[in-house]
Amino acid sequence: MSKSSARIRVGIGGWTFEPWRNNFYPEGLPHARELNYASRQVTAIEVNGTYYSTFKPSTFRKWHGETPDDFVFSLKASRFSTNRKQLSTARESIARFVDSGIGELGNKLGPILWQFMPTKVFDAEDLAGFLELLPRKEGSHVLRHVLDVRHESFKTPDYLALARKHKVATVFTDSDKFPSFADLTGDFVYARLMNSDPAHKNGYAPKALDAWAEAAKTWAAGGKPKALPHVEEQKIAGAVRERDVFVYFINGAKEKAPAAAGALIERLG
Repeated sequence: MSKSSARIRVGIGGWTFEPWRNNFYPEGLPHARELNYASRQVTAIEVNGTYYSTFKPSTFRKWHGETPDDFVFSLKASRFSTNRKQLSTARESIARFVDSGIGELGNKLGPILWQFMPTKVFDAEDLAGFLELLPRKEGSHVLRHVLDVRHESFKTPDYLALARKHKVATVFTDSDKFPSFADLTGDFVYARLMNSDPAHKNGYAPKALDAWAEAAKTWAAGGKPKALPHVEEQKIAGAVRERDVFVYFINGAKEKAPAAAGALIERLG
């Protein structure tokens, strides 16, 4: 399978999912080889396990060693940092996650995803306190942060200004269950596509995949995609510049996620 541009990463959520053993992994592939195989079919993986559990440095070193040189992991940050009444009190939980050994991934460490509960309402003062706690580096590695905000109250200029001030990206989604944003708040784009449909061979209709490929290329070039679901025309603050793009097929008919990712990678050439 051909790889995408170095500036556009396309992947799936995790690599352990039983239905994938019927339609993605070769028959008889040992479970221990799943990451090795998956990382050679897609260019990035979003790790959900780090949201629920604390992993050891040796685990991150193992992941690094099993994957290609140009592969990237996005890590979902610990839920103890984000599932709380006051985000600004998360200092200890944030430090525990960042200090758990994620730096062992080296240049394979992609954006860190901070996912809020759907009931979490926007509070400018509290969110500002949280954003000030996010570290900019782990050792010599620059950290990139992206917020997955899931309540409609975040669709306000005040949120966008705050995220932009702290140079954090905001998740773009095609799901109608969560808000999506026309404004880019960071220097990279992070899309979580959640509407895969079992009726389609690749989870998405060919025209939809064509549109997402075009959007990814346009984002990477610093431009504004012409048509995106659930949002008005894309707004981009500041000068036009190239940006990294991460596209993950996450939910919906999850058994179709690898096929969707592969189809998008092929379109990107």
